[in-house]
Amino acid sequence: MNDWPGHPADRGFWRRQLPALAAFVLLPALIELTLSAADLGLIANTRLRLTAYQNGAFWAGLLDNWRPNYAGQPELMFVTYSFLHAGLWHLVGNMLSLLFLMRLTAGELGGWRFLLVYVVSAIGGALGFALLGTALNPMVGASGAIFGLAGAWRWMEWRLIAKPRDRALVALRDIALLSALNAIMWLMQDRALAWEAHLGGFIAGAAVMAALPRRRQAQ
Repeated sequence: MNDWPGHPADRGFWRRQLPALAAFVLLPALIELTLSAADLGLIANTRLRLTAYQNGAFWAGLLDNWRPNYAGQPELMFVTYSFLHAGLWHLVGNMLSLLFLMRLTAGELGGWRFLLVYVVSAIGGALGFALLGTALNPMVGASGAIFGLAGAWRWMEWRLIAKPRDRALVALRDIALLSALNAIMWLMQDRALAWEAHLGGFIAGAAVMAALPRRRQAQ
């Protein structure tokens, strides 16, 4: 029986991930490169990022009494925000994290299940931000979905632990580390971190993984 495929070693691994790479790495990269070029006045106009945020970012006020710019915006923003970023460094950090977690999870999840975990985690991140956040500023970034992949990965590890007590201790340790990491990032980013999205995404990713049946391993 093969080992749990947390670190797939075969050369075709990334080739099999091309659809996910195109959707979740290439598309956000193209969007951010375009917006960054517009910021510098190289293409379009310098208001392009503002327009993108106005129409694609997550605005908690749209769930209250704000008027949307187009029909369906309050619903679509639960996903569209994850394709926008606050700058090139924000994009690079998220994409490197995504590639790392894709390496850990995609082998076990497979194509459509990886897509499911990613999208549901993005929605969970937005929901966490809406329920726990207090800022009226827009939220952008793929970190909710990325923390969802982290939640899915940790669930894979938790369910390998036979004893419930040991499983609970490992889960508590992971939650403590996650909390500490977010606290440090929150302070380093001058309290501009959407930790609520990280928490919501992590919970959503773990929940989806818990609900999905485990794939059969090759004999």
